[in-house]
Amino acid sequence: MNTVAIVGVGLIGGSFALALRKAGFQGKIIGVSSPSTVQKALSRGVIDEALPLAEAAAAADLVYLSQPISQILATLDILETDALVTDAGSTKAVICEHARRLRRFVGGHPMAGKESRGVEHADPDLFRGRPYVLTAREPQLEAWIERIGARLVLLEPAEHDRQVAFVSHLPQLLSTTLASVLAGKENVAGPAAADLTRLALSPYDIWRDIFATNAEPIDAALSAYIARLEDVRAQLRTSDLESLFTRAADAARALRGK
Repeated sequence: MNTVAIVGVGLIGGSFALALRKAGFQGKIIGVSSPSTVQKALSRGVIDEALPLAEAAAAADLVYLSQPISQILATLDILETDALVTDAGSTKAVICEHARRLRRFVGGHPMAGKESRGVEHADPDLFRGRPYVLTAREPQLEAWIERIGARLVLLEPAEHDRQVAFVSHLPQLLSTTLASVLAGKENVAGPAAADLTRLALSPYDIWRDIFATNAEPIDAALSAYIARLEDVRAQLRTSDLESLFTRAADAARALRGK
């Protein structure tokens, strides 16, 4: 792999470029983004050159789509290349369906991010220790994912979307909803409220596409959570909540790898 084209040089695309460099990639990295974004990326040394999509795709061995989902879909509909194409979108079934017209495509999703957006927040260690989902085998791409320190996970697109509805999309909705409930009641709020509403700082324009392309699995995750909340309400005045706390603490420790 000698040339990588990053389409959408923001937090994820910029971090992928920096992570490749840190992992020993010696080739050229081309950026495809808005003029202001590529100027920032060039000044930070994130990319070596900025080109339009068609020229970048023609020159690249790997095309990395790290745009919002709606833009990834639009790019896939016009992209012409024989290079390997992958993406970093947060849902996979719809994206992989759009990518069927391409000769070589592997859906991807790095389970990493920040509330802050933009290439100025790009971090070469953003993916280190985090799951990185691929929807198909691709030895060269897998090797680079492991080199940047991510933990490779292989999932079918529909199974990916089902799982992330619970572990990513549901937490976002819970945080956002809780923040809306707490609005105007924050005078005595402590660290717990701040921790639980951290995700509410995430921008809606990113999540709009996620909700639109994964509505059914998210609905199932919400239904499961609402049913559990109703159980908690029913048990509130009994001693049954002790077992809930025990199971939840075990699950929380497992999520943290402890």
